[in-house]
Amino acid sequence: MNRLAIFDCDGTLVDSGATIFAALSEAFDKHGRAVPPAHVSRRVIGLSLVEAMAALAPESCTEEHRELAETYKGCFIEARAAGRVEEPLFPGIAELLDGLEADGWLLAVATGKSDRGLRHCLDCHSLAERFVSLQTADRHPSKPHPSMVHQAIADAGAAPKTTVVIGDTVFDVEMAVAAGAKAIGVDWGYHDAAELIAAGAMAVAEQPGDIYDLMQAMVVRA
Repeated sequence: MNRLAIFDCDGTLVDSGATIFAALSEAFDKHGRAVPPAHVSRRVIGLSLVEAMAALAPESCTEEHRELAETYKGCFIEARAAGRVEEPLFPGIAELLDGLEADGWLLAVATGKSDRGLRHCLDCHSLAERFVSLQTADRHPSKPHPSMVHQAIADAGAAPKTTVVIGDTVFDVEMAVAAGAKAIGVDWGYHDAAELIAAGAMAVAEQPGDIYDLMQAMVVRA
């Protein structure tokens, strides 16, 4: 049975928080709304867009949540066209992926991004071809629903017991637990280490280099 590492994207692979907040601020402004402060907004990164808008504007109706999500998409696309999108890899991520592949791990992504957004992000870093499965909000319910993990496992010919989800939010950890997989949290993203452990993470990595050793101890080899 193959061993599979499923990575979240925003806050785990790439540092996209500033760009996301800028697009979110522009979207809320276009709707005549005060944007929630950054420390609040960053809490919903990882959710699918409509669910994120519902969390940030709970007093609004579902239709306005959808409209906010569409406006956000437009703002992000405009920012990308203008060269204002910054999604750098976190230091050590490239080396982590190299090490996992060299040891026979298959790699996947499960993200609240759209197909288009994920492809742009990965192509920018020449990473797209390294992943055997790319699962996005376009084809699945929002995290923490386990659908993305189930599909990635099927694509990779893996099993829950040979799969680890790596992510920075409670949504990632709860998604892994719901799918019967293991989870490793990272503390360079958007939720605190204590929250990740409470949600079911087996461990929280302080830097990407820690993840490889943690995964070796967790997963049964085929």
